[in-house]
Amino acid sequence: MSKDNVFGLENRITEESRSHSDELCREGARRLLQAALEDEVAEHIKRSADLRDEDGQRQVVRNGYMPQRNLLSGVGPLSIKQPRVHDRREGQRFTNKILPPFMRRLPSIDALIPALYLKGISTGDFSEALTAILGPNAAGLSPTNIVRLKES
Repeated sequence: MSKDNVFGLENRITEESRSHSDELCREGARRLLQAALEDEVAEHIKRSADLRDEDGQRQVVRNGYMPQRNLLSGVGPLSIKQPRVHDRREGQRFTNKILPPFMRRLPSIDALIPALYLKGISTGDFSEALTAILGPNAAGLSPTNIVRLKES
């Protein structure tokens, strides 16, 4: 066995273990976020358990899940199923504090872009740099979005 083959094998083992450890971190982050969302909804429903209408029906109830959505984080994209709450009170609506509506990127990702810009990464090189940092599935960070985030 030549030295080149051993070196190639070491690189492949490192890459395979890195991708496995990255996937393990991503799955752990997804589970933690999912559990936090479940706990927040359960706490809200528990606080509202005594609110009933004139027929004795609960005013705030759990109502399944919203459609699955991807959230871009520092460990890569996370697929999240956000619990849904049906609030029957007039003018009241449950808004999740952990994962607000329309959030697609964690604030740390939005903070990463100006930091890379200040370090001298040009707009054209952002997609390559972000792919190296966040993985190949880092969607939603087109050059147009990067320029908009850089300006804000």
